Amino acid sequence: MKIEPLAASDTAFMSGNIHACPRRTHSTSFQLVDEFGDGKPYAGLTCEIIDYEDTVYSLKLNANGFAKVDNHYCGPLVLKVSRQYEGSDTLYKDFIKRPHYPLPITELQVSAEKTRFFHKTGARTQANPAKEQADTDAYCQVEVSELVKHIAHLPPLAARRDPPNRAVHKLMRPAAKSRNFTVFDKTAADCGMHAILSPAEMATVELGFSPPPPKGIALLPNKHHVMEVRPMRALRPMLSTGDEFCALNLYQLSLIATLSYTDFGQKPNTQPVTSDSVNFTVEPSIGHWFGHALPQFDELWKVDATQSKKYFPLYEEVQYSKRLEVVPFDPDLYPEVNDPALGDEQEHPARLHFFDDRKRVPSTDTQAFICHHDDVILISVRGTSEIRPDGLRDGDAYQVPFAEGEGKVHRGFYGGALAAFPFVQTYLDKFYRGQKLLITGHSLGGAVALILAEMLRRDKRFSPDIVLYTYGAPRAGDTTFIESAKALVHHRIVNQNDPVPSVPATWMNTFSKPKEMYAANVGLLALHPVGGFAFLILGMINLLGDDYGHHGDLRHFMPVTFGEGHKSSILWKPGCSTINDHGCAKALRAINGLPDRVSFFRQLLAAGQHFMVNSYIPGCWASLRRWQEALQLKRSLVTHREFEWVSGVLDNIEKQLRAVERGIRAHPSAYVRHQERNDKTAALNNEIDKIKMTQARLVALRGQRVTEVDVYGSYADQPEWVEESLLRWNAHTENLVREQLAMIPPAAEDHDAAIAAMTGGHAVGAPFQLDIDSFI
Repeated sequence: MKIEPLAASDTAFMSGNIHACPRRTHSTSFQLVDEFGDGKPYAGLTCEIIDYEDTVYSLKLNANGFAKVDNHYCGPLVLKVSRQYEGSDTLYKDFIKRPHYPLPITELQVSAEKTRFFHKTGARTQANPAKEQADTDAYCQVEVSELVKHIAHLPPLAARRDPPNRAVHKLMRPAAKSRNFTVFDKTAADCGMHAILSPAEMATVELGFSPPPPKGIALLPNKHHVMEVRPMRALRPMLSTGDEFCALNLYQLSLIATLSYTDFGQKPNTQPVTSDSVNFTVEPSIGHWFGHALPQFDELWKVDATQSKKYFPLYEEVQYSKRLEVVPFDPDLYPEVNDPALGDEQEHPARLHFFDDRKRVPSTDTQAFICHHDDVILISVRGTSEIRPDGLRDGDAYQVPFAEGEGKVHRGFYGGALAAFPFVQTYLDKFYRGQKLLITGHSLGGAVALILAEMLRRDKRFSPDIVLYTYGAPRAGDTTFIESAKALVHHRIVNQNDPVPSVPATWMNTFSKPKEMYAANVGLLALHPVGGFAFLILGMINLLGDDYGHHGDLRHFMPVTFGEGHKSSILWKPGCSTINDHGCAKALRAINGLPDRVSFFRQLLAAGQHFMVNSYIPGCWASLRRWQEALQLKRSLVTHREFEWVSGVLDNIEKQLRAVERGIRAHPSAYVRHQERNDKTAALNNEIDKIKMTQARLVALRGQRVTEVDVYGSYADQPEWVEESLLRWNAHTENLVREQLAMIPPAAEDHDAAIAAMTGGHAVGAPFQLDIDSFI
């Protein structure tokens, strides 16, 4: 019989063909609830129910997330909640209307984003209070992606105990050409079959084949169903947007910089992508972090495949739409950019978020990744990884003009920045809306990141607000470039005895034939990449151009050792080049303008201090812990014993420098052949003055008390937010282990050591742990 639309309940309307008399009534009800059993978050949502005869009922959930369909045809039903969001929240409105990759955000998604997890870990609940209200076999845990049409922008399904009964879908009648698909929506442009089926499904119908089961959750008739909707929440690493240095970003960005050494991890990894979807299951990888695990609330820690010790970032729980986004891939929804027919021009997540020109001609072997949320655009540049191309680029230190600004820069590093710049520009064209740009890189990646950041800072199309953190980065430009780039906020982190920040040395310029120099030393590069890199640098000759210089505000990891097995580390800002610039002090004793190679190779024994997983990340983690402890206990960042020890060492270094000065005056020909004695002694006296400035900084550090801003940056005005993230971080036992680098050093073990600790002197029989030769 044919009927006109009529009210099936207080909130339901139906249309279509019903092939049985309404007196054969069937009634099905359902309720959407959160993980606390509350249905209020879903009140007022518009739902669609499709029965066995394809009659579509439009319902609105009541104040408790409940709705009921009466007088429907016998058989199962399918529930969908896919109406687009039409509210006033600008976050979602901007996503829906953005010119590139507009997102089909639904009312259901917005509601789910405003709910919270029952368990702070995001683990599924095992006993929802509303479960008792469901009939037998009528309770399930669902996700937004199972109730809406477009899912490419939504997280992968999380593990659950009570999934929907997929077998019910098979009970639905298969579609056929002769069947009449209608929907009661007078405002829709197409109220027929196209309102239910996708183009792909319609094609199979037109060919005479049945489409796949309809999207949605299948319901058994004459039962009351309760569906627990998983919250749409995500994790993202906490990142301060303040310009000031903070311990939080020190640690967080050390992990992000290391992650740049991994691949993007997209499957399939082809150009073009011919499948209708992509996934990111490779671990560790950039895509897995931001496209798979964090969106489904997994707390990741591995940023390197060889990593065994766990270093968890501090994560904050945010609405899913505020995560660090990996753009969706959906050829049906975005045919103008995702269609495989576009060939090399096709866009997909790996192409938009990951730059890798290893297979291009010409190639600079540069890799970088980029992603964003509403406050931050994050850029990370990979450092030295592959021996031949990266080693060649490291050694290509010829100074070339910096076309975007002033001065000259390292040709090899500039080539990497020029290669990555269009990639970043393309991303900013699509997604930059005034966010802070946080840029990071380690080693070679830090040098490339510096030049890239300065190029972006000078790009008038964006005029972005940039903060740069680099780790163990070599020099990248001459003194003119450094001076012209002073406005760029750059926090430069250097580890004690890391040889890489010492090069190219201030007195070095270039060699004009890097390929020949590289070929001569490729064997050493293969055996020891850092040693080979240093060998390349040692072969350079001071010819032309301004001195190389370091850019940025330096912070230096200084180890402080109190006997075997007891060590500490201070992150501070020394002023003397003996500490800041490994090799500078030795250059004062150089012969013929070249450094003492034997002493420099002593430094290479500590090359492990250049690497991230074994050196920088532990140091950054320990510094964050130390700063947190200092904040909590309201004490200085440097203890009394550490102060006395370092102060004594600085006195010792000053004495050694004065001894060198006396030696030059007494025997000038033994130290200087092509430089004036007065220049040499002036340089020594300048260094001695800087030692005194360093001592003054140590005194200031001893009296300094850290603040919330020092530790957490822009999060300082959100103490409750910080506390919630710390609870999650401290739930991992790895973050509660006492670490010598982070904690107060032990008391002196004997009388001589105690006197030495108090006076800054040297205990009899104990080796000096820090002197002028420690830095070269």
